[in-house]
This record gives sequence, structure tokens and C-alpha cells, in this order.
Amino acid sequence: MLKTYEFPEFDYICSAEQRDGRLRRHPVVIVGGGPIGLTAALDCAKRGIPAVLLDDNNTVSVGSRAVCYAKRPLEIWDRLGCGDRLVEKGVSWQVGKVFFGDDLAYSFNLLPEADHHMPAMINLQQYYLEEELVALCDASDLVDLRWKHKVVGLEQTEDHAVLTVETPDGVFAMEADWVIACDGARSDLRGMVGADFAGKVFEDRFLIADVVMKADFPTERWFWFDPPFHRGQSVLLHKQSDNVWRIDFQLGRDADPEEAKKPENVLPRLKAMLGEDTEFELEWVSVYQFACRRMEKFRHGRVLFAGDAAHQVSPFGARGANTGVQDIDNLTWKLRLVLDGLAPEALIDSYEDERIFAADENLLASTRSTDFITPKNRMSRVFRDAVLDLAKTHDFARPLVNSGRLSTPTPYCNSPLNTPDEDDFRGAMVPGTNCADAPVKKGGKDDWFLRALGDGFAIVVFGDLPHGKTIAVGEIEAPVIAVGTDIVDEKGVLTERYDGASGAVYLIRPDQYVAGRWRTFDPDRIAAALARATGQRH
Repeated sequence: MLKTYEFPEFDYICSAEQRDGRLRRHPVVIVGGGPIGLTAALDCAKRGIPAVLLDDNNTVSVGSRAVCYAKRPLEIWDRLGCGDRLVEKGVSWQVGKVFFGDDLAYSFNLLPEADHHMPAMINLQQYYLEEELVALCDASDLVDLRWKHKVVGLEQTEDHAVLTVETPDGVFAMEADWVIACDGARSDLRGMVGADFAGKVFEDRFLIADVVMKADFPTERWFWFDPPFHRGQSVLLHKQSDNVWRIDFQLGRDADPEEAKKPENVLPRLKAMLGEDTEFELEWVSVYQFACRRMEKFRHGRVLFAGDAAHQVSPFGARGANTGVQDIDNLTWKLRLVLDGLAPEALIDSYEDERIFAADENLLASTRSTDFITPKNRMSRVFRDAVLDLAKTHDFARPLVNSGRLSTPTPYCNSPLNTPDEDDFRGAMVPGTNCADAPVKKGGKDDWFLRALGDGFAIVVFGDLPHGKTIAVGEIEAPVIAVGTDIVDEKGVLTERYDGASGAVYLIRPDQYVAGRWRTFDPDRIAAALARATGQRH
């Protein structure tokens, strides 16, 4: 039990197919009811795919676990219907500070520009996130959320998978056209397909202490190297909801995890940091090691792996859950087209291509952060400490400070789904990049560009076009959104961010990534790019 939260217990219900013993085929079965699996179920439902979600437990995650949720996942959850509520419940922040000893070595701002709907980051205990996502799943007619359903067997054919599922009422079988494995770092499904992780497990241990207290610390990310209250090691501080503060203490590789998390050993560390007179209560304590590794392939026949089941990173940089949510955002629209027979099955392989590229970027960033935070030899520590000293007064050293590069979306620079630029454009919105948000007006009311894009393909044109214009490839349609008619860019922010001179055109994918852009509206070029973005032409 926690002092600030009571864990819900969700009802187990025996499914109709188990009661009557009739084998049923489902379009999508998702395994694992954490943030990634719940997001997958909601995104499937948003795109009209009935989804069954199986979880072997009947509550939300114990302990706060994931804490930081970045702007891009918040935009995805906003599309799924809960972005504003998560921001309201969480603690928003965008400034981070790095200390070396007693001194401020470096400060950064994750979102220095205005006019974005979602904040750079929020801090929110994972159980609150899961509770919100569960409520949305329960409210959806297309999500069948089944608690206390444990997958104990898997067989595959060319066009479907057969899952053996254990429940309190016994064992039964169910079929799925596609299985999305979101069952975490210890994924049973990963073993069932005969796959494993490749990468590195780090030996250093860290103590997590969630502390309930009223403190004067600002709502910023504070990271200390070699602080006076924990010499030779590092400490990280974050504020969460309910006046709960997450504090991570580096312990070193020789620490005994069972001894380290005993209250009589945790409390002196906290008092040394917070002061003897500070009143606080321990909410949750854990000791962890972390790894930077991934599966060689994310697709194994009809089973698609996402989140920690597919890749693991260190917690510094908030790249775990944030990356997994973006896996799902990349996958579900492709599943929709393939299930409907509108795109070749090869489109699913682009999920693997694009998200392995993203995983490798995250693994590299996470490994570099870990090497900076936990130097492996004397010379590495000398270099690290020199960088921190120089960063206090020299701009050139500050980009070298690495207390965890915070999560940002990965551009799919070399994706085969992109149509490369043929025309000259300024700015960051190159093909393969996630769309930047901007304030707009729609129907005379204040709105946001990402909300105006919707859930499918869209063609954004800066200038007037005949109302209702659509480009189609077969049955896949991309409606035109005219800037100036359908949406209005009163502040000019959208035009600036997209170099939207009159006549400029963008083809946007259903996951709100740029697929192609041109200076003039050419239906043939747009149709070719739409075909390419759906895996029908290269």
C-alpha cells in the first residue's frame, strides 16, 4: 500500500468464448496491460480495429515506476482523448539543472519557444496514467479488456496466431490475425518466439526513493554529480503529483540491493540530502540495475513487439515508456490498412525498420548518458569532472554534460515511406519528421494544428483550394486541409514552422509524420507519395 494512492482491483470476467468453448479469431490481440498495451488498445479502437487486451494481473502497476512523459507521447494521448487530463493531473516542467558538488554547472530548457499545446514534460506516477487509460478502454465498445488472462502458449500459422490463455476458470485457446506483445522487459512472448535481447547490462545500482513531503524545490529536473550529501555518486530529483518526490541515488556496483532499500539505510541518505528538520514519509523504495539492449527483430511472424518487450534503455532521459508509446503510434495505422486489404503486408515491415532505427538512436543516447553518469575508469571520471567544471563558465563544454538526454521523437530520415524533397524548403519539417504543433483557428474557435489533422492521411495546403478536394490511391483517401479556409493561421506560427509560402503542400501520415512536401499542388506527385507512404510503391 502507498500513503497517497489506493490500488484498484479490476473484475475478472470469464469470456464468452471460454464459456462456450468455441474458437474465435480476433483481428488484434494485445498482451500486457501497462501503458504501452493500453495505448495500443486505444489506438486500435480509434482507428476502428476491435482489440482484445490480455493482462495477467488485475490492477495498475505497483510503485510509481515511469515518471516523465514527454511532449510527443502527450500529443499521442491527446489524439486518443486524454492529453489534457494527464497534463492537469501531472506536474509540468521544462527546465533542468545540473549541479557539480555545490555549484550549478549547467541549465537547459526543453521547450524555449511558445505556442505548443502540450508541455515539454510532465511528471506523473505510472499508476495514474494507467488508471486513465483503463477508464478510456472501458468506455470503448472496440476494446475488450480482460484481466487475469495469462498467455501460456503460442503457435503460429502463415496468416494467424493461436494463443493458449490461462484464467481462474481454466485454459482456453483464441486466435488472432496479429498479436502485439507489450508484456514488458521480462516478456514471456519473446521467449515463445525464441527471441532474446542483445546489448549491455550495466552493473551500477540505483536506489529509487519516492518521498511524500512539502518542499521548496522548484518544479524542475535537478541532477547532482558528487553532491556534498552523497559524495562520489549522483542524485536525481523530480516532483510528482500529490507532493511525492522521486529521488534516485546512485549506489555503485557493489551495493547490496536488499540492504540498501531497508528504511534504516534509506532514511540517513534522505536526511543528509533534505536536512534533519525536513518532515517526509517514505512512499516507495526500490533498487534497480538497467540495461541498453533490444531484440534483433521486432516482427516474428504474426507477433509484433513494442515497448520494453522489444527494447530496454536506462531511465535517465525518460526514453522507456515514451519510446514505447511512439512504437504504437507508428504501428496501428499500418495494421489498419493491412487488415482492410488496402496495403500490402510489407507495410508492417516498415514498422520494424522505422522503430528499430528509433530504438538504436535511443540506445546510443542512453548508453552515452550512462557512461557519463557512471564512469568506468579513472580517466573517464577525470574527463567527466573536467567537463562539469568547464561547463560552469564555458559555453562549448555545456553540450558535453550528459545527465540523461531527454526523450525526443526520432526522425525516420531514411524510411522507404518518405518521398524525398525535390523543392527547396527551410526549417525542420523534412520528410520523416513528426509534425510540430501550432495554434490555429477552426470554425472560428481556437484550436491546435495536430488536432485539426485527424487520424488519417491529410494534405495540408497553404492557400485556397476547392473545398472538399481529396487525393486517393485505391480506397485510401487523403483529404485536403486548406490553411486559410479550413484552418486559419492568425499568429503566423504554423506558416513559419512549415515554411508555408503560398501554395506549399504537405502530405501527412496518420501518425502525424511528414511523408512528402512540395511548393505547388500537383495531384500526380501527391498520389505517388501517398502510394509510397502506404508501401505500394518505392
